Amino acid sequence: MLAIFNKGLVNPPQELLSPASLSSLRKPKLPEETCKDFVESHPSNTFLINFANAASLAYVPPQNPYPTSRRLFCGVDNMYCIFMGSLNNLSNLNKQYGLSKGSNEAMLVIEAYRTLRDRGPYPAHQVLQDLDGSFGFVVYDNKAGSIFAALGADEKVRLFWGIAADGSVIISDDLGVIKASCDKSFAPFPTGCMFHSEQGLMSFEHPRSQMKPMPRIDSEGVICGACFQADVQSRMTTNMPRVGSEANWALSGGSYV
Repeated sequence: MLAIFNKGLVNPPQELLSPASLSSLRKPKLPEETCKDFVESHPSNTFLINFANAASLAYVPPQNPYPTSRRLFCGVDNMYCIFMGSLNNLSNLNKQYGLSKGSNEAMLVIEAYRTLRDRGPYPAHQVLQDLDGSFGFVVYDNKAGSIFAALGADEKVRLFWGIAADGSVIISDDLGVIKASCDKSFAPFPTGCMFHSEQGLMSFEHPRSQMKPMPRIDSEGVICGACFQADVQSRMTTNMPRVGSEANWALSGGSYV
């Protein structure tokens, strides 16, 4: 999978950007180059959708018709989700969110996001803690111009993210794509964490802990984009109240995301 978001749409952690990319002989790529390369590497079955200059989503269906770890794409009401993994409690969650029995994980994630966006009763970290299984997903809300991404804590699904030549954020499960696109300015997406375009990076495993960047050294001894982990010894001291009923979760950031 591949997700690219314009610099004006999302502000990633500054530590992802490595100074080594500026002096490297191999330069980061522009988003259109990355999309072209991704499609050419899977010419027969790649699905690519572009949202003007704001975002691009690309998806390759799994070759195995009965995979143990699913790869799904779904679009509902101008919200789009790429999901990887599987949920053990999908049936119960479908009932909880009022979805049909045949709804898959990507449909569920979109409905969970919609509930959060429209001021559901639970904070985002609790919603993600209710997902029992292995998962990684990216949601793009084209109407609100928001991104919501998360990665489960069991490390069975992997995601990487980095910075393209024009400052866009790239998220993919393909390490080769990330390295070719972002050069030194990339890192693994932290497990047990979520990222929202307004709220930034947070841990849903340890929701009140601060995220600590850790310098990442590659095989050449060069400092690259930082890894992040929750500092469980620290606690956020600010209160996290919800916003007024007239406000929108995706735009105002009142909910904890």
